[in-house]
Amino acid sequence: MSSRRSPWLTLTVILVYVFLYLPIVTLIIFSFNSSRQNVVFEEIVNRDPCGPFYWFCTLANNREAIDAAKNTLIIAISSTLVSTIIGTMAALALQRHSFKLKLFAEASLYIPIVIPEIVMGISILVLFNAVFNYLNTTLNLSPDQRLGLGIGTVIISHIAFSVPFVALTVRARLHSFDKSVEEAAADLGANEWTTFRRVTLPLIMPGVLAGAMLAFTLSLDDFIITFFTNGPGSTTLPIYVYGLLRRTITPEVNALSTVWILVVFLALIASNRIQRRAA
Repeated sequence: MSSRRSPWLTLTVILVYVFLYLPIVTLIIFSFNSSRQNVVFEEIVNRDPCGPFYWFCTLANNREAIDAAKNTLIIAISSTLVSTIIGTMAALALQRHSFKLKLFAEASLYIPIVIPEIVMGISILVLFNAVFNYLNTTLNLSPDQRLGLGIGTVIISHIAFSVPFVALTVRARLHSFDKSVEEAAADLGANEWTTFRRVTLPLIMPGVLAGAMLAFTLSLDDFIITFFTNGPGSTTLPIYVYGLLRRTITPEVNALSTVWILVVFLALIASNRIQRRAA
């Protein structure tokens, strides 16, 4: 069989990469655009002290954008940590134990994945409103003390839709797990916790990190569920960008998107390095 690559295969790969990354490259280029219309590219000149980074300097002085970025990172990191722990525990339980509702538990993991996000967002909003109304009425809280939507409700909602992704990713790793290494550790006198910490967890760590990275990226760019569950002081970057686009479209939006792409890219590099070390 010939080892030569087909020119059609090469062309297909090039077209796929162009289709995926040309819009991103165009966005980055237009973040250095001086035209406020964001349609025609005009090189930035004579805008000291930032020069071609004028819109990035403008973004750095935008307090609302900085607060939205902080909220996004707080929500993403918090929801990722919790959902990774819960998802890993769920994957281990489903893979290694048999119980009456196992089939139902396995099927329920796919529900947050397959249903439309707007349905899940509305359902979570209804749940929060019902719980808060009950607690506010039962505890007779004053208007200043009333419970309501905020950054906490966004974190909980992100955990709800991230857990299934982590559980399914970790469980896929567990399918190829060799239980004999755990048995060997037990024969050498290790208890269950020591076996999990020193043997099981290092072996499944690539799957755990992949699930955590998936949960992190899903939380970073989520808009629909966050839109329904956020409140005062919990605006995230997707919500903030949506508000900007409704008012006016300037290269500041491009600069914000460029910074966010860089953050995600660095997170991916860090995740890949950690996975390689774990492997």
